[in-house]
Amino acid sequence: MQVLIAEDDKISRKTLALYIKNMGYEPLTASDGQEALDLWKENRPRIILTDWNMPGIDGVGLCSMVRQAEMDDYTYIIMITSRNDSDDLIQGFESGVDDYLTKPVNKAELAVRLKASERIFSLQSKDTVIFAMAKLAETRDPETGLHLERIQSYCRLISEFLLKNSIYPEKVTRRFIDDIYATSPLHDIGKVGIPDHILLKPGRLDEREFEIMKTHTTIGFDTLRSTIAQNPKANFLKMSAEIAKNHHEKWDGSGYPDGLKGEEIPLAARILAVADVYDALASKRIYKDAFSHEKTRAIITDGRGSHFDPVLVDVFLDCQDYFASVLEKFREE
Repeated sequence: MQVLIAEDDKISRKTLALYIKNMGYEPLTASDGQEALDLWKENRPRIILTDWNMPGIDGVGLCSMVRQAEMDDYTYIIMITSRNDSDDLIQGFESGVDDYLTKPVNKAELAVRLKASERIFSLQSKDTVIFAMAKLAETRDPETGLHLERIQSYCRLISEFLLKNSIYPEKVTRRFIDDIYATSPLHDIGKVGIPDHILLKPGRLDEREFEIMKTHTTIGFDTLRSTIAQNPKANFLKMSAEIAKNHHEKWDGSGYPDGLKGEEIPLAARILAVADVYDALASKRIYKDAFSHEKTRAIITDGRGSHFDPVLVDVFLDCQDYFASVLEKFREE
């Protein structure tokens, strides 16, 4: 498989080409955006690895032009940048960037990104494409493990209970259940825009770091909103954007990013909040041991009417044994 490298720095370009070749790919190299665009039109490589800052057409411009000219085969674009500003990251995503690598490029991380892009190409259905996007974001945080699989199962458990018992009947349909199962893995996709020194910090974040971490909700929303603009008929993506933005809102209005309160918070995001907190508490992390099911249940119960929708806490308590079963089924090795 060919990989097009667009990099104006000669040493970096040769280094990346050597990395690519040693990984079994065929490198094509360009020293600026225009040369890269011409090579792409001539050869149609499936993967582009591009620097952001280049003379003439920069990385964002190259990405936009490729997206406009694409026909049947999708081109996977990885942007190389030293920028950490969320506005810059959003600009890149809106132009059609699929993933980022920060300078200096780590060879092992590059290999992971390229393998992930290959898996994307092999996927056909809506559900698997969504899950692959989420898995790609999850590679930034190796501790999350089987988190996405558990989140999907928890959300479906709660939603099935709501449907069966005619709770929120005007919102919960079979389509709702299918969509939340498919899109819930995208809840933290905005974390691709959070710097590694914050995302991977083993200890507690300080106030400034936490403010940056909180932006993953709006980064995720803006990323998915741009995808919706390109696919206006994909209604399931609207739910994914709602979840990404609002899953840290709280029932009493003390959450973020907008301080929404009660039923102002979309139902899918309220469901995700219960599922996400349960999994975070009940799973081992670098900074803590896993809490027992009983301790996790007590914390969620204490959050009834403050952190969580009280109706959903009651549903959780009614099907808590199934939560424990899912946790055991997808437990980390």
